Amino acid sequence: MTARSLADWLAYLEQLHPTAIDMGLERAREVASRLGLTRPAPKVVTVTGTNGKGSTCAFIASLLSRQGLRVGIYSSPHLLRYNERVQLAGREVDDSRLCEAFAAVEEARGEVSLTYFEMGTLAAFWLFERARLDAVVLEVGLGGRLDAVNLVDADLAVVTNIGLDHADWLGDSRESVAYEKAGILRADKPALCGDLDVPAPLLEQADALKAPLLLRGRDFDLAIDPEAWHWRGVGPAGEPLELHGLPLLSLPMENAALALQAYALLGLPWDFAAMAEALARTRVAGRLDRRRLTWQGRDVSLLLDVGHNPHAAGYLAQRLQQRPLAGRRLAVFGLLADKDLDGVVAALQPSIDDWAVAPLPTPRTRSSAQLSATLLERGAVVGEYASVAQALAAQCAKAGDADEVLVFGSFYCVAEALAWLQERTEEEGHGSAG
Repeated sequence: MTARSLADWLAYLEQLHPTAIDMGLERAREVASRLGLTRPAPKVVTVTGTNGKGSTCAFIASLLSRQGLRVGIYSSPHLLRYNERVQLAGREVDDSRLCEAFAAVEEARGEVSLTYFEMGTLAAFWLFERARLDAVVLEVGLGGRLDAVNLVDADLAVVTNIGLDHADWLGDSRESVAYEKAGILRADKPALCGDLDVPAPLLEQADALKAPLLLRGRDFDLAIDPEAWHWRGVGPAGEPLELHGLPLLSLPMENAALALQAYALLGLPWDFAAMAEALARTRVAGRLDRRRLTWQGRDVSLLLDVGHNPHAAGYLAQRLQQRPLAGRRLAVFGLLADKDLDGVVAALQPSIDDWAVAPLPTPRTRSSAQLSATLLERGAVVGEYASVAQALAAQCAKAGDADEVLVFGSFYCVAEALAWLQERTEEEGHGSAG
């Protein structure tokens, strides 16, 4: 029998379970036991939150790697390649090892039905255990309490922030979301939260578990100047720590501050230059991701961001306001049907001069007509396009030297844009990250 390719495995995984999302740990726990999975690495950090999980994970991994540790990262979703979800010591895992891991999980699961995400999570854990890593950073896929990542008892639980998203699964209040995210806390193990207004269920769960909970604004915090930023926090024994004059970052510095506090609790070497360099070198595709493209003989500035809910849109708007343009901001926008369209548009409309809307390549998309109607009601300048690629091409054609093209609204939207940019780069031999 011919071995399955990675594409074959992913197609198989998509039809393996009756529903794409099926919250609960029982099925995955049973298969993990059959596989003999115990702990993916000596140090485990689990990260949940409504927004900012990807950059927080990347910052933590960079800080750990800079100390010479072999670090694994598990994240989701991916943009262009499934391999992005599993990193081993700074490299995306290759197709052959992913296929080997999927085959191992498939053999072990027997009659147990697993979702696409559960299969991928168990495959990542299987790979981590065999890679002999020093630490892993695990990004929760959805919620926390019933997410497959939560099979692992972490040494440190990190909650970036708590907002409204995935209401069908997590509830329609910040309290219900906090309850689900508090599920990653463990008895007597430290936890962090970067939200400045923490809902009661998270505080109550930490208290019930006797889990030391460090809060931004109380136990650690940051201050940002025009030329630098500064951090204060605490070490493993509660001793005060400070860092001053850190270089400004393109990614959210609030998430870098959270990562610094996570790192501080792990009792590793505390070296300003090494930590500053690790943070400055951290990049995450699709998160406040600046690029430049040579298009029809002109340089075009682009900014890509996967923000897809009002909380993320508000943060993106804040960052845009901090960097005013001499020219126009031209948006390329697509959104899933279950997202808060009015909330996202309200946050960003004041910062955008011209909108190009398009459907996303998924049945879950909002139509371009829906997006356009909402924007036209608000008096926006809008063009409808059949695809993100067409919308992006149109905005690049319009853009002048002082303009910026902003691509946002969904992982799907940014993924389509990145694929289009990759094609242009290959054709023209130009294009770069900014």
